Amino acid sequence: MKRVIETDEAPASVGAYSQATTNGELLFTAGQLPLTTDGELLDKAPVEEQTQQCLENVFGVLAAAECDASDLLKVTIYLDDIDDFDAMNDTYVTYFGDSPPARSAIEVGNVPKGAALEIEAIADAG
Repeated sequence: MKRVIETDEAPASVGAYSQATTNGELLFTAGQLPLTTDGELLDKAPVEEQTQQCLENVFGVLAAAECDASDLLKVTIYLDDIDDFDAMNDTYVTYFGDSPPARSAIEVGNVPKGAALEIEAIADAG
């Protein structure tokens, strides 16, 4: 049975979607933009700072589902410019220890709201 996850530790949904959903076994987060919990978009900030905010949002959603970084199975990163990969990765690696989740990082035509990236994740919620 699907359960919706909502938290104040990540920005509120700005459309017809949930911050995350789970069936009790897997947790699927919505794509997280570099939005603060107050709704400030960090679209002009360096990619490293945008990456940090996106990951903090993912972790806020994970915590609301009683999960953490060790439960992450897969992370997908959508970059508006693949040339930002190294800058994103420099920040990304600081969030994971010796067992990081599987990851894809792809360039897309545009990221919503003009951000440099968006990050979504799948976690073990069981």
